[in-house]
Amino acid sequence: MNKTLFAAAASVFILAGCSSGPDESAMAGMDELKNQVAQLTSEVNALKNEQSTAEMKAKQAADSAMAAQEEAARANERIDNIAQSYTK
Repeated sequence: MNKTLFAAAASVFILAGCSSGPDESAMAGMDELKNQVAQLTSEVNALKNEQSTAEMKAKQAADSAMAAQEEAARANERIDNIAQSYTK
């Protein structure tokens, strides 16, 4: 009977040790990692937004430069036409 009681008590302690969840330090570490992941995710999203804004501004600047170049070419043609009309 003593052996059976001892075996039952030992099995209860073994099972109790196996069924415990993660300890407090592990949970605190997981929470800290989750917070870091959330922070890094928001930083990545902010950088993506900044990149898309910069790309839009660069495209607008290129379009403006092209329009200015075309306008300058038209102005040069007009000046050439005026100069040719005086010499004829």
